[in-house]
Amino acid sequence: MTSSTTAPTGTEPLTGRAALTGARAFTGRWAAPLVLALFMAAVLVPFASLLLASLQPAGAPLTGFALPDGLHFENFSRAWSAAGFGTLLRSSVVIAVCVVPAAVICATLAGYALATLDVPGRGRLYAYLLLGLSIPTEGTVIPLYYDLRAAGLTNTVPGLALAEIGAFMPFGVFWMRAHFATMPRSLIEAARLDGASSWATLWRILLPSSRPAVTTLGVLYFVWSWNQFLLPLILIQDPTRRTAPAGLGFFTGQFGVDVPLLAAATLIVIGPVVLVYLFFQRHFISGVLSGALKG
Repeated sequence: MTSSTTAPTGTEPLTGRAALTGARAFTGRWAAPLVLALFMAAVLVPFASLLLASLQPAGAPLTGFALPDGLHFENFSRAWSAAGFGTLLRSSVVIAVCVVPAAVICATLAGYALATLDVPGRGRLYAYLLLGLSIPTEGTVIPLYYDLRAAGLTNTVPGLALAEIGAFMPFGVFWMRAHFATMPRSLIEAARLDGASSWATLWRILLPSSRPAVTTLGVLYFVWSWNQFLLPLILIQDPTRRTAPAGLGFFTGQFGVDVPLLAAATLIVIGPVVLVYLFFQRHFISGVLSGALKG
């Protein structure tokens, strides 16, 4: 009798623990895929809605996810010719080609110097650069305009490129300094013992293993330069020299009631950004994960 009454009390805690373990295993197994699916839906749903809207007949109202009555690809050709995206995209490419390599090189050199070299006052210099992360572009664009106008650089590609490089430098220096600071000091010391100069140490020792970090920074710079709206709008007065996002802003004011045409124009502008990200996707993710693990 005693054994029959004590048996259930001995098995109940085990059953509760097994159930708790099973619940935790189920949660751990499905929590990550569920969160990833939610984030993927948050990214893909707007793109799907934009694509469906661009294939609607011209002048059709916004209908959400309603399937179009036929595929009206002529919206893309109409948007291309109406906004002059050929010239605008060419201007954006020229600006990005000028900004991205120069900004990446400057950020890499500055980050390397602040992380590994005995630069006088490097702590204060680094703190001064970090202040740029807290100052919004809207607070500096007006003084920047008058300074560039005094130097004769408004309405020019060099003026806009210099402005964007200066705006991107604080984050780039922060990113590359953090990367070089986490690299093994033994590599740098061994190179110095072998007689390698600072330039040789950077070029031959550190940069070959820094490709993911440099590529990630380059992709971010390209996205920021391509999507820049305020600086081209203020610093470039000639509509034919403005970049694609700035031209899209004027296009929206003219054809804001034509949702399919506006959706097609938006896809034309964001297309190069998506292609660049897909091309460098592996290096970009590797650089982000490497920075997160080292941090």
